[in-house]
Formats: sequence, structure tokens, C-alpha cells
Amino acid sequence: MKIKFLSAALACMLAASAWAVTEPVDMVNPLTGTLSKFELSTGNNYPVIAMPWGMNFWTPQTGRNGDGWQYTYTADKIQGFKQTHQPSPWMNDYGMFSLMPITGEVTFDQEKRASWFSHKAEVAKPYYYRVYLADYDITTEIAPTERAAMFRFTFPQEDMSYVILDAFDRGSYVQVQPDKHRIVGYTTRNSGGVTSEFKNWFVIDFGERNFDYVAVTDGKDIRKGQTEAREDHSGAIVGFRTKHRDVVTARVASSFISLEQAERNLGELGTKSFDEVAQAGRKTWNDVLGRIEVQGGSEEQMRTFYSCLWRSLHFPRRFYELDAQGKPVHYSPYNGKVLPGYLFADTGVWDTFRCLFPFLNLVYPSMNREMQAGLVNAYLESGYLPEWSSPGHRDCMIGQNSASVVADAYIKGIRVEDQEKLWDAVTYGAHHHLDRSASGRVGHEYYDRLGYVPCNVGIGQNVARTLEYAYNDWCIYTLGRAMGKSEAELAPYKKAAFNYANVYNPQRQLMCGREEKGAFNDKFVAEDWSGEFCEGNSWHWSFCVFHDPVGLSRLMGGRSQLVQMMDSVFVLPSYLGMRSRGMIHEMREMQVMDMGQYAHGNQPIQHMVYLYDWAGQPWKAQYWTREIMDKLYNPNADAYCGDEDNGQTSAWYVFSAMGFYPVCPGTKQYAIGSPLFQSVKVKLENGKSIVLQAPGNNKDTRYVNDVKINGKSVSRTWLSHDELTAGARIQFQMSGKPNMKRGTAEKDAPYSFSSEETK
Repeated sequence: MKIKFLSAALACMLAASAWAVTEPVDMVNPLTGTLSKFELSTGNNYPVIAMPWGMNFWTPQTGRNGDGWQYTYTADKIQGFKQTHQPSPWMNDYGMFSLMPITGEVTFDQEKRASWFSHKAEVAKPYYYRVYLADYDITTEIAPTERAAMFRFTFPQEDMSYVILDAFDRGSYVQVQPDKHRIVGYTTRNSGGVTSEFKNWFVIDFGERNFDYVAVTDGKDIRKGQTEAREDHSGAIVGFRTKHRDVVTARVASSFISLEQAERNLGELGTKSFDEVAQAGRKTWNDVLGRIEVQGGSEEQMRTFYSCLWRSLHFPRRFYELDAQGKPVHYSPYNGKVLPGYLFADTGVWDTFRCLFPFLNLVYPSMNREMQAGLVNAYLESGYLPEWSSPGHRDCMIGQNSASVVADAYIKGIRVEDQEKLWDAVTYGAHHHLDRSASGRVGHEYYDRLGYVPCNVGIGQNVARTLEYAYNDWCIYTLGRAMGKSEAELAPYKKAAFNYANVYNPQRQLMCGREEKGAFNDKFVAEDWSGEFCEGNSWHWSFCVFHDPVGLSRLMGGRSQLVQMMDSVFVLPSYLGMRSRGMIHEMREMQVMDMGQYAHGNQPIQHMVYLYDWAGQPWKAQYWTREIMDKLYNPNADAYCGDEDNGQTSAWYVFSAMGFYPVCPGTKQYAIGSPLFQSVKVKLENGKSIVLQAPGNNKDTRYVNDVKINGKSVSRTWLSHDELTAGARIQFQMSGKPNMKRGTAEKDAPYSFSSEETK
């Protein structure tokens, strides 16, 4: 039977040698990071069944409605298949609804309708999902497009089989249209960041399949024969008389704009069969993932690499749709209007500015060009650039790191027509703050006057804010200089870029809270979490001087002292500071990894090991990057050592596995670490390729003995964005022993603002 075509094809693909990597999509495990819980994260992911940067994602739902942990690997029951827009369990979801097939007694209750399942009868691919619902003898399959999806339900022989639509609570509407064989409606459920006009309109089309049963519900009572409900919690149920292995398909699409637009989005499916939709999705993912080819690694390394690469290609997600003329249009979560142009949502810039956006700038620049245009619209519609969008401004995390996202794109040649608007946006945000959100700068009044945010004025995370604002000021300065702004306009940002030094305590040799009148916090304990820092302690944050590691080393007493302080991170026991506040999962995740104070599961310290390149001991960067890759990542359900965080932690692995990393977004340099594979080929959008070769590389050869760029040996510990995008051949000579002479001179180190200023 044709029904089984895709399943058989998938079985053959999975049986094929994993070593070939002829089709990288087969190396991806969408269940990575799903073995998570509130107390301990191994990614806090759910199985994303979607297209790259797709507007809508789909996931099997094991958690109750409203639970941010909507799918957990340890669960054994599924209660629905959910359209989700959730960027993280901490931000929760919006615009969600679900479908669930059942047999037997009609029920809407989410616990009663739930069915046992097993991972042994579950297939999760980026473009396809299948699971057997044991309580009902039903197989459910999903194949997505960017804004639509096709479901295929295979039912047993039953007098009546059902499909339940759950439109969720907090205001929803459903209408069953038996003559059109479809259900339409909307959900308003959200977790903030939207206007009162917010709706996610949906249409579920069952083709030519007649309904033999129709009902709607208010979440409690099932109203058989009725076709419309507008309730706090609305739902619909349609039923079919089914034969053995009877197939029912449902074409599903949604829109944040209107029902008419949802119907237009349904057109993404065209007249394709289920298998054709799945195969088209497979091709898309192979094309996007295939931009990077890796060879000469273990099966586990390759599966980890492509799973991380796949995770890096979801956020920020498209929040725009295509009108009747095929032009981008969007509902604005900022002002509630429907407006032309691009818009993206669902990224925490505090996480993703570090290497996710730089990764897009290198490998997928056309996507970030759309994202930059979306940032222009966000600014025009709200007056600010988002720091955490879900889908609009949310009050989460710190810093004005949108300045980094804008600067890095511009420096690397990604320009938009309204670039001046982005300049206006970053300079305005530097001296203002949007109330009840993270956008702009909290405490800017103090920072602008004193050069730091004091620790005794009721503003938490003050040291972390100061450090990030200083880097953000450098980003604005660098952006403005590239745009040709005057020295007078740039002078304040240039000066402020050194403000990180204002919270350096020379007695402690670490960053420390400082009172408004200038005194340092006398109760400071370096290992204590939170308070003056954001989701970390001073050992994590004291190295967050991305733009000026040389200046940091001078504060600490020189390069050797910087090395000593970084070495100390891995020596100090992890339990120190664990009682400084109520336990949060980031603390536990650091504690259990047995790497001292190093907390890779949280972003502030992820770049630190690369600072050895500035400190004259690059072999330690090579040692630790390989150690982190080998110990803290895998391609399984427990893939990560903390939150995956919208692609950031995944992009760290992708960069590091290739052998380099963007420590300071806003520069055109990447610090060299330790390549993981024997060969990597990056196919760029400009038609050029980056070829990175490390012949004979293996788990015992983590040290770089020599680097050749286009055949010429270099001692420097960095690669240039320009040389990479021009098409470069990078050859690494690897060794089992560190080369303590290569890359040790100050001239070999990557960019640092202090060095630039002293030239």
C-alpha cells in the first residue's frame, strides 16, 4: 500500500551507513535535549517538526496544556499534537492549538484522551514525525511546511473514530463546517508580548472525507450536533466510520492575520500527497544542512554536529506571511496592526548575539538580511529593538545586545535599505528603557552619569549590566564608525566602551559590585550567584569583556595573571556559592559537571576558554574546547549541559567543531580553537567555499601544531571573516602534544580594543 511508502523509505535510510553522511538530515535527532525537567536541563528542547526558520512548529504534547515542558523524554503518554511557537519553557507558548485522534468513548479531557506510547514506536525527523498511539491502535504522522502541515491518521476498524481539536483556554473560537469538511477558528492563548488584538486563526481541512459525527465543547460539556463554540476554552470533535487501516488526512494552516490569510497559507501544501510534502521537507533540510559537509569524525560526533546545526536553524522564526501578491506582511505584536514587510520573533538576544547571529552572518547571510529588515520594523512599530521577543517585547534577561546583532551584520556586509533606522534604534536604546520589558537599558541614568550601574540603588544584576553596556557601547561605536558617523557623535560611545574597568576590583582581581559613591561591595563573594550578576557569579562574568581582552589582562596584571584566573575557574570546587541563593537549574547543571566554576550550560562563560588565545597560551584553548565538545555534548535525549537557548549552545558546538569561534561579534575575526573533524567544507552563498582540513585528526590529537591559510603558515590565533568568505583553504596540523611556541606572541592574538587604541 502507498500509505507505507514513506515509512519504508525512512527505515531504509535509517538502516544505511551513518558514516556516509550523503544526506545530513539523516544524522539529525530531533529528540536531543528532551530529557529535561524544571530542576535540571539537558537542553529544555522539544521535538521541533518544522522547516528552517518556519513560522509554525509542531510537537507531540506530553505535558498538560500550559506546561512549558510540553514534551519530556521520560513521559509515556501523548495527549495531542500541538502547533507551537514556544522558544523556551521559561517563556512558554502562544498561538497554540492541538489535534488528537482517538477511538472508543468520546472525551475531550486532556488526561482521559491521552494515550500510551513508546520511543521504540516513534520516528522523529526534522521534516517528519510518526508515533503509534497504543491505547487506540492509531498511527499519527506529521509533515510540515513553513506555515502549514499535513497530518495522516491511520485508524483501526471502528464504528466511530474521532479527531479532537483543542483550541486552548483564555478565549478561543471553533466552527465546524461539515459541508466543507473542515474546522476553522482561532486561539488567543499567549504568555505575553502581544496586543489585545492577538489571534492565531486556523483552518483544518479533511479533504473529501465526510464527517459522521460533529460536536463542539466548552472544555467540559460535549455538545453533539452543534457546530460552533466561542468560549474561554473551545474545542471541536469530528468523527468517521473507519475500516481497518483507514487513512484520514488533515491539512492544517494558521495565520496571525486572518482566517483568509490562514486559508492562503494552506496553499503551501498545494495538491501534494502526504509523502510528497514529507519528501519536499526532506529536500529542504538536506539543502540547508548540506551547506556544511564534515568528514573524518566518529558517528557520534557527526550526529552531534548535524543535530546542533539543525537546532541552530530554527530561531528567530519567521513571523511574517505572504499576501495574495506573494509579498511579506505581518501582524505586529507591538501595535496590533497588520503591516507590510518582514518580522521575526522568538529569540533571546542575550543568548544568541554571542555566536548564533554570527553563524548566520557567515553561512546564511541572506536570512539575517531578512532578520535585519525585521528589526527595522520592530523599531518603527515599538520604538525599540527587542532583546527578548516572544513574539513582542518581554521582560527577560539584560543588556542591549541588539546593538551587537546590528553591528556584526553591518560589519560583515549585511545591509538593509533603512540602515539609518537601525542606527537610530541602537543609539536611542542606549539611553532609554521600555517599561516592563528588557528592551533598552535598565539603569541607563546611573550608567551614563557614573560609568557603571551601582549595587546599592535597587537595580539587580548591576555588574553584569555594566559589562554588557560597555560592550554594547563598543558595538555602537564600531557600527557608527563603519557607517561614517562623525568623531564627535561617536566619542561618548568610544569612551564608554572602557566602562568595564569601573567594576573591576583590583583587590579581588575580579568584577565586583560598586556603590553609587564609589566604594566596592565589602560583602562580595566571588562564588555567590545572582545579586550583582545575571544567572551566574563573578567567575563567569569577569571575563565578559569580549571587545577588549587585552585591557582585561592589563587590569588583572598581565597575560600570565589572566591565565591564572582562567585556570582557577576549573579548579575551584563547584559547590562553592551553591547556597548563596535559592537553587536554580543553572547552578545544579554547573555543579554536576565536575568542571569547577565553569558553567557551559549558561552563556556568560561560553567564550572564556578562547581567551587563552589572547593570553599567550593558545594550547589551553585547544585543550578545553575539545574537552567541552567531548564531555558536554552528545546526539541523544540528554544532549546538553543546560538550556540549548534558541540555537546559541548548538551554534557554539558547530563553530568549535569547525575549529574557530566569534568571541567578539562586531569584529571580523574568529579565535582558533581545536577542529574536531578531519575535513569540513562550508559552501557559502556567494559561491565560494571554506575548506578546513586536519589530516589524521582524532580524539588524541587536540592540539594545533601549525596552521596554513591558502598554503602559507601563520602563527596568529585567529581567522579573518574576509579571507574565509573569499574562499579559503585552512590546513591544521594536529598533534597529541601542545605546541607551546606557536601563537604565543602578543602580535598573534586576535583583535582587542585597547591594542587598537594604542597603535
